[in-house]
Amino acid sequence: MAAEVPPDLQLRHGRPGHESLSSRERAVLRLIGAGRTVKEIAARLALSEKTISTYRNRILIKLGLKSTADLVRYAALNHLAD
Repeated sequence: MAAEVPPDLQLRHGRPGHESLSSRERAVLRLIGAGRTVKEIAARLALSEKTISTYRNRILIKLGLKSTADLVRYAALNHLAD
């Protein structure tokens, strides 16, 4: 069974961590949570793959997560997947 995201990573200042993300970061998180690749996300949002990778890294830092798998799990637990 996959480990759940610890509660302290889900809440920032009394609210879910994803609420501190920009609208573009939330869009990228939702697409990552839906299993989309960097290439697919870049095409869908009309951005470069490098830009999507940068957003992914910023999201990881802001949410205190370490991997894409953690992002997918976080998105699923918070009902964010598109």
